[in-house]
Amino acid sequence: MPNCHAFEKPRRSFSTEKATRTGYYPAMDDAHRPQDPIDVPLVDAGSAGGAGIAEMQRDRLEALFAAGRDHYGPLLLTIGDRLTRRWLDACPTPYRADLDACAGLHAGAGIYMLNLSYEWSCTTAVGTPPSGRGNRMLRTLDWPLDGLGRNVVVARMAGDAGDWFNVTWPGFVGAVTAMAPGRFSAAINQPPMKKATPSCWLDWAVERTRVWRRPTLPATHLLRRVFETCATFDAAKVMLRDTPIAMPAFFSLSGTAPGEACIIERTETEAFVRDGDAAIANHWVAGPLHGRLRGQDSPGRFALMEAQRDAVEDGFDWVAPPILNKTTRLAVTANAAAGTLQVRGYEADGVATRNFVL
Repeated sequence: MPNCHAFEKPRRSFSTEKATRTGYYPAMDDAHRPQDPIDVPLVDAGSAGGAGIAEMQRDRLEALFAAGRDHYGPLLLTIGDRLTRRWLDACPTPYRADLDACAGLHAGAGIYMLNLSYEWSCTTAVGTPPSGRGNRMLRTLDWPLDGLGRNVVVARMAGDAGDWFNVTWPGFVGAVTAMAPGRFSAAINQPPMKKATPSCWLDWAVERTRVWRRPTLPATHLLRRVFETCATFDAAKVMLRDTPIAMPAFFSLSGTAPGEACIIERTETEAFVRDGDAAIANHWVAGPLHGRLRGQDSPGRFALMEAQRDAVEDGFDWVAPPILNKTTRLAVTANAAAGTLQVRGYEADGVATRNFVL
């Protein structure tokens, strides 16, 4: 179900100073002084997929789905699982068996529904870093679900095109943020929800009805497939641009050479591509489309990411309001040319993990 409080009407972006002064963004003064931080584990999943990660991280799996049960309620998770399985029966995803295996590891409901619940907001940039080496992706993911920051893992996964590192969670079988050394980094943002009625809830129901009638590949499954099978930036770009998907998505793709980057703004069947260094939040930039903006101040997050994209050093100094807000759960810096990956988990009260550095 949608978090309709996370959708906003289009507005002029607040400045960081004004946002802090008015309380539009929560104060995060302790964000860089984590209290009792934990490590982000590196899980060697190989070809075992999402079920392999879940098997090796059972405690995190149970903690995540306990949080999901508290957030959505067991009845909604049960109904959502039933509807999602029915949709998956007609969906051409190659990861149905992986989903079923994850569900077999968890006694309660929620595996199917939460795997296909795209209610997050994100801010992402791809560009040449100050060092001039390769291309870099900066990325945050926001979702008001407790535990996503504390329970994030980095999984080394195998595919026909080579190994890659998936920034993910036990029980999740797709990919939303990942890096393949020597090939590319990529991430998914959500576009605005299509606006068909005055109500966010009704718009969500209309959109879900459209999805049920369109059994095509989920965007998160497409991105996993890209990392498994695409040996080059160009091959990844073509697959992300041309493959039909179940719902609109924004793909950020960062290669291994300066300027080798693009943002692909997708509908289910069309693509609007911005080549070169760029940023994206949760509103259309190249596509002539509109809708209900996701998250807090999408224009403001986009503007700040554009402004600092190529100037900031690796690390997380760039994670500042409005990019940083009370729903931020993940920040990532990735450079496929250098083979480097940095990950930090957040919760509502600030930083939740030590920095993971690869």
